[in-house]
Amino acid sequence: MNVRRLIPTAAVASVTVLGLTALSACSSSDAADKDGDGKLNVTASFYPMQYLAKEIGGDHVSVDTLTKPGVEPHDLELSPKQTASLGESDFILYLKGIQPAVDDAIGQSGVKNTVDAAELTELEKHGTGVGHDHGGEEHSEEEHSEEEHGHDEGEAGTDPHIWLDPVKYAEVAEGVGKAMEKADPDHAAAYKKNTKALVKKLDALNTKFEDGLKNTKSKTFITTHSAFGYLAERYGLDQEGIAGVDPESDPSPARIKELQDIAKKDDVSTVFFETLASDKTAKTLATDANLKTDVLDPLEGITDKSKGDDYVGVMESNLAALQKALGAK
Repeated sequence: MNVRRLIPTAAVASVTVLGLTALSACSSSDAADKDGDGKLNVTASFYPMQYLAKEIGGDHVSVDTLTKPGVEPHDLELSPKQTASLGESDFILYLKGIQPAVDDAIGQSGVKNTVDAAELTELEKHGTGVGHDHGGEEHSEEEHSEEEHGHDEGEAGTDPHIWLDPVKYAEVAEGVGKAMEKADPDHAAAYKKNTKALVKKLDALNTKFEDGLKNTKSKTFITTHSAFGYLAERYGLDQEGIAGVDPESDPSPARIKELQDIAKKDDVSTVFFETLASDKTAKTLATDANLKTDVLDPLEGITDKSKGDDYVGVMESNLAALQKALGAK
């Protein structure tokens, strides 16, 4: 089982300050230019950033997202119109390492108030199997190589899926709130209030996960997309991904055999798939190993297939699915 690693408050503070360096020099006179409606025009790269922008910005922002519902964020290609419109934004919120096309376009946009969520918390490296010890054999980074199990998308091989850990997501929210206060000081009090309310909501969600996953029959879950490394580490679980952090990569026959063995050893009942990527491999593995299937949503987008209307709703559905699969007591 993983040993939960906590980030010292001082470390988070220093990372947050680093992420806001570009904004800290702004004064009221340098505040973002806004349209006639008085709202801060925010462009978010994909749903987890869009949710933060709307929750924190409230009535004082107008939020557009580059990744429309139903589009797999990793594969997004921007249209010329989207690329051109980026330069008209007052504030851009994105997560570097998830969408290469977006990273490139934002780098060329020239927008001053640009915030990379990856700089507002501490990113870590997670393999396909996160800290799992099967029969005394720890799976190393070499064993779960990039060639066999997909590729890591973040900077220097780090895992970018920070929003699936409510604690890290709350750290990002605090940084985004501070950035909005700098970009639009006229409404700083509102942004501060909204940020505080969101962090409280995320703290409550974290408590639900802690309590709900404290006592389970199994600690191991198998998923198509290795997006849940932070969640697994936070709550003492073991993620075993069919693919790596790239949901479209194909596993090797050796990996499939390994997963079948893991399922037997660790009393795994369920193979999870997701709404925005193919479920073919997950269902094949489940059939061959006589396992059930269910949805564990990496929350990269909300569609009519999502089991929840927003971030908190889908995360609560994920919790229920994990409790059922792991035999929560």
